[in-house]
Amino acid sequence: MSHPHPDLGLPPALPDGGLRIVPLGGLGEIGRNMTVFEFGGRLLIVDCGVLFPESEQPGVDLILPDFDYIRERLDDVEGIVLTHGHEDHIGGVPYLLRERSDIPLIGSRLTLALLEAKLTEHRIKPTTVQVREGETRSFGPFDCEFLAVNHSIPDALAVAIRTEAGLVLATGDFKMDQLPLDGRLTDLGGFARLGAEGIDLLLSDSTNAEVPGFVTSERDIGIVLSDVLRIAQKRAIVACFASHVHRVQQVLDAAYESGRKVCFVGRSMVRNMGVARDLGYLRVPAGILIDQKEMDDLPGEQIVLICTGSQGEPMSALSRMANRDHQIRIERGDTVILASSLIPGNENAVNRVINGLTRWGARVVHKGNALVHVSGHAPAGELLYVLNMTRPGNFMPVHGEWRHLSAHARLAALTGVPDENIVIAEDGVVVDLVDGQATIVGAVRAGYVYVDGLSVGEITETSLKDRRILGDEGFVSVVVVVDSSSGKVLGGPEIHARGAGIESFQAVIPRLEEVLETAAADGINDIHQLRQLVRRTAGRWVNESFGRRPMIIPVIVEV
Repeated sequence: MSHPHPDLGLPPALPDGGLRIVPLGGLGEIGRNMTVFEFGGRLLIVDCGVLFPESEQPGVDLILPDFDYIRERLDDVEGIVLTHGHEDHIGGVPYLLRERSDIPLIGSRLTLALLEAKLTEHRIKPTTVQVREGETRSFGPFDCEFLAVNHSIPDALAVAIRTEAGLVLATGDFKMDQLPLDGRLTDLGGFARLGAEGIDLLLSDSTNAEVPGFVTSERDIGIVLSDVLRIAQKRAIVACFASHVHRVQQVLDAAYESGRKVCFVGRSMVRNMGVARDLGYLRVPAGILIDQKEMDDLPGEQIVLICTGSQGEPMSALSRMANRDHQIRIERGDTVILASSLIPGNENAVNRVINGLTRWGARVVHKGNALVHVSGHAPAGELLYVLNMTRPGNFMPVHGEWRHLSAHARLAALTGVPDENIVIAEDGVVVDLVDGQATIVGAVRAGYVYVDGLSVGEITETSLKDRRILGDEGFVSVVVVVDSSSGKVLGGPEIHARGAGIESFQAVIPRLEEVLETAAADGINDIHQLRQLVRRTAGRWVNESFGRRPMIIPVIVEV
């Protein structure tokens, strides 16, 4: 197995007739999926998603792939193939289109409709190419064949990319539900046909590579949801992803059976379900939908709310309900259903939301105590099935953390893929497919790009470190007025603190006065040097006296 090395340098020029694969996101993490394929000087991008921030990234709204690798070559991009409409695969598109607005967006009907609704909010009118399973379309030197895959959103696609360098199959996110709600099966016959043709490189979804067996059918969830709504004493509040059309359909059906009305809560939920309904992917029983204003006229036992927040996102509707920061107030007897899998890294945030909801008297139903969700990703049994069916010459696990990629690589080895043909890469690692052999040849920058409000890429790791210090330790500001020529203290030191847990700073003032007087006597009047003296002296005293390390902000005013 080929592992990335921390000291990889920049890759050499791509050999003639070779295909280069550069993952800019989605390897070593769950989200931010983006892979660049290069052949003959032209580029094809598969997916462009976002990653949602964790608690150690305070103030960050979204995390994007780093576009630096392609920024100077945007004119070489033939298009962006979008495998499905989840945010971790399409959420970064608006930000890439800011840099070149006419890049063709290639995807299925629902995927493009969800993305176009999002782009309208960004005031971007895209160039789109609608495709469906069974079609083959050419984009420059890339011949792309699209195959149906079953996932937790309708209209998901795998893509087979043919070039003179060989055949690559990228599965996208998939599972093999044999009784899908929409009747749309993963095209196993197509996978087998490609395998017989000869797949030179397989890129396959690794999210559930550690989970044994086969996926539970979505149909089994409908019965459980119906039972939960039937016995719910008051309102039922269902939290799921705003793009999970199948789950919302099941909730609508269960609500209709129990005689309840349904209200969508949250802008993204309202927008996406409106798109799905207009296109016929969501069947809404007549008269079942109400808006929030109508809820006050109905008793709680006749209401179901569908909202976002199943991952504990701080600004989601459910998190705000748990924090008593939403116009919808949780009441004793309400039932909250978390109808999604837990994304790794979100455990603490979700537990906080569950505790908050429980505190206000809600009963919380989740995957841990009821069958209210099944994953959209193939577990190990199904991944083995695909590996045996496709018999790839080379294998590269994608979409997963390191443990998922490694587990998937072990499955590939068990099916007979030679170790030297299994490539475990990470974001930025460059893989070349030349003469049927996939090899790691270098690495490019593929760091996090943070979106904070309207700023994109302006927040750095240093900024986040400062925010964490401020959040954990507070800050102390020291204001001193000095003579600009002599450096003598004319006023202060005056000390203010917020969140540092320190009531009095009287003991440190003599120390500060002493070091400033010594500096003036030594002829030091450089503002930067004086700031450093104040920061070190105050910081040392706080650490010695209280064992804390707040941010020290010295302010030197010259007169």
